[in-house]
Amino acid sequence: MVAVAVLAAGRGTRMKSSLPKVLHPLGGKSMLERVLDSCALIEPSRYLVIVGYAAEEVKTSLKHWDHVEFVLQEQQLGTGHAVQQLLPALKGSDEDVLILNGDVPLLRQETLQQLLDTHQTNQNAATLLTAQLENPQGYGRVFCDDKNQVQEIIEDRDCTPEQKRNQRINAGVYCLNWQKLAEILPHLSAENDQKEYYLTDVFTSLSPVMAMDVADVKEISGINHRKHLADAYTTLQQRIKDKWLMAGVTLIDPDSITIDETVELSPDVTIEPQTHLRGNTVIASGCRIGPGSMIENSQLGEQVTVFYSVLTDSTVEAGTRIGPYAHLRGQARVGSGCRVGNFVEMKNTQLGEGCNVAHLSYLGDATLGTKVNVGAGTITANYDGVHKHQTHIGNYSKTGSNTVLVAPVRLGDEVTVAAGSVVTEDVPTDALVIARSRQVVKPGWRLNSDE
Repeated sequence: MVAVAVLAAGRGTRMKSSLPKVLHPLGGKSMLERVLDSCALIEPSRYLVIVGYAAEEVKTSLKHWDHVEFVLQEQQLGTGHAVQQLLPALKGSDEDVLILNGDVPLLRQETLQQLLDTHQTNQNAATLLTAQLENPQGYGRVFCDDKNQVQEIIEDRDCTPEQKRNQRINAGVYCLNWQKLAEILPHLSAENDQKEYYLTDVFTSLSPVMAMDVADVKEISGINHRKHLADAYTTLQQRIKDKWLMAGVTLIDPDSITIDETVELSPDVTIEPQTHLRGNTVIASGCRIGPGSMIENSQLGEQVTVFYSVLTDSTVEAGTRIGPYAHLRGQARVGSGCRVGNFVEMKNTQLGEGCNVAHLSYLGDATLGTKVNVGAGTITANYDGVHKHQTHIGNYSKTGSNTVLVAPVRLGDEVTVAAGSVVTEDVPTDALVIARSRQVVKPGWRLNSDE
């Protein structure tokens, strides 16, 4: 069994933000959430998050993680001091503890599983995640024997020219025997230039200590400023797009496409350039999305086409065409075989099977039956200045161009609304409604003039 402790107390001043560094988003999740997610494979017995700066904000961000415990570090006096705060929470524990950093969000689950297996198989007191860098300048060096047993860790500034040729660096990720660590933690010293307590100081008192090199050095990338965050996003996007390409998804011009890790795609989906998929979006087989589209927290059935359009919190059923320049939002639901065309906006509206809303319309808080045809420029006037109201349109009905339906209003089945009508009252089934002023023509009329 293993407990996970995440160091998340720092502000991250180089981010130049009031938002705690670990809460900055990366591909649809905060960095801190990504660190916690990376532990799923090892199934920790406990998650402990060490908080400090904006502690309540960090806690609130994880309110959906019911099993997370929070440990307060009121002053931030180094990594050793942060881990010292665990002493009361883990008192008497005989588990191993995995120490992670809340600003290192790219670790793979498989890497942490391998680190834990290495630690427990070899019955180590401590196991360090390390990396071999082509240019290790600025990093502390880890020196090992031929069995990867750690002999010493030396900071870059203290290395001799010979020692600086060592390319193995400390990644700052540790698995430790808690009972052995707990005996040493109270005795850490802050007698150094920074006047901080360094966790690495414990390794001179623990044995055996082993190093494990990470295969992909990008996994251990720490985020200190916005450039690092952008680089991490590029790495994350490459992983995500490689995954979907190998799963049978076509990405046309992948560099112009972004996909959140939370998105689910099926084989034979095609994503066109300049398309962005966000949140809990699910796209079924045969869909063609883009170019120039954004879909967020939405579900699309098979063979749906969306181009130059924006969908948020909406559902589109199989065989429907969306766009160009359509906007679906606020729990819009479009049935199968529909067409939602040019410059159409839908909000909290449901379309039945086979409906056609071809162009220049706004449908808000409306429910349409089967095979309704909505003429160009049709508007549901759903807001009276205080409350939103519903519009209901029955099966096989159709509205003429430039129609306004003033809610609350209900149209029965097979109703035809004459072009230019403003409908304010309910209309029964199988009726024609004309609600407009009679046309008046005055031949030979002109303005009076003194000329």
